[in-house]
Amino acid sequence: MNKVILIGRLARDPEMRSTASGINSTRFTLAVTRNFQNQNGERQADFINCVAWRRQAENIAKYCTKGTQVAVEGRIQTGSYDAQDGTKRYTTDIICDNVTFLSTKNSSNSNNEFAPSSMPEDISDPITTTDLSEDPFKDFGDEIALSDDDLPF
Repeated sequence: MNKVILIGRLARDPEMRSTASGINSTRFTLAVTRNFQNQNGERQADFINCVAWRRQAENIAKYCTKGTQVAVEGRIQTGSYDAQDGTKRYTTDIICDNVTFLSTKNSSNSNNEFAPSSMPEDISDPITTTDLSEDPFKDFGDEIALSDDDLPF
């Protein structure tokens, strides 16, 4: 099984290209913070190369910039090529199956993880909650008697 799930921030602006047949691809580098600190008490990050294709590539190029937080689901793909100096170079990329935007373009460079002012109006309305201290079944009426014949199994 070859499955990768990462959450991080774009280390630079994504680069979109098209193949000769017109299929779009976008390359970006994801900075993923490690869960532990080094001897100086600092957290380090791994910089992981990612590639997205087609419509997903277009959306990343359009809506993401350096600093945007995303979740990536995909697979590891390795490859190699001959460099101009005659040496063989090896590559490791994450091929993105799904990319979820976790921060907006406007909030990616700020400390705010969520910026309601930049969200569409229909989803930034406050969520109403219900007081659960009351009996939720108080208005449902009288008790219903069931027999074994009423059950479908």
